[in-house]
Amino acid sequence: MKNIEPQGAFPYKAPDDFIKTKYHHIFQLKEPLDDRLPKVLFDKVMAIIFLIFAAPILLIVKIVYVIEGWIIPENKGPMFFSYNAISKGKIIPKYKIRLIKTKFIDPVGAKKGDWHAFSAEWTPDSRTHVGQFVKKFYLDELPQFYSILKGDMSFVGPRPLAVHHYQRDLKQGNVTRYLLKGGLLGLGHVLKGTPEFGNPVYEYEYADKYLKLSSFGLLWLDLKIIGRGIKVILKGKGL
Repeated sequence: MKNIEPQGAFPYKAPDDFIKTKYHHIFQLKEPLDDRLPKVLFDKVMAIIFLIFAAPILLIVKIVYVIEGWIIPENKGPMFFSYNAISKGKIIPKYKIRLIKTKFIDPVGAKKGDWHAFSAEWTPDSRTHVGQFVKKFYLDELPQFYSILKGDMSFVGPRPLAVHHYQRDLKQGNVTRYLLKGGLLGLGHVLKGTPEFGNPVYEYEYADKYLKLSSFGLLWLDLKIIGRGIKVILKGKGL
């Protein structure tokens, strides 16, 4: 299957002169930043809580997936999938709920964890009916609570990118995804749907605050970002 690179799949821009000047100290860092213990504990406790609350939702979604598969055989298939992404410079499985019909998935690429195997998500008519609803309210991200519990991700941080997108981001000069653990939500990611989405300045702003704030000051910032993210989710404008 030919690799598809949908427009909008990689919105992240190169750091401009303003970013390079204001956050020059971040570009000088050579090693990933140490985890903050209060942030790690918060992540694990909240991941358990969110997984408990998400369990009934996932069960309902699973039942509806099965029913849709019975009614429309081409829409049946596994509910979960993963592809290789980068968090704090390391490859992790990024878990998601399947949105598209299995005929649009490249089985060879899927076994390798290649993002391209699932990139038909942006193709018109590729999504199942349930997948369309799931995406609208960002429910496809729910499995990442498990990644947070495992320690692969955090609730807040730069969004983990597919391996080739990460390499492209690094090549164009961005370093935050090497320095910080990937997040379910990011200071820039909560701007999804606005012209500011993809502006790397927000990732550097968060990295700067990560360095300068106290551990509890950082937790307070994370809570505010989570609050903004919840507002985005409730609007039901997932694309």
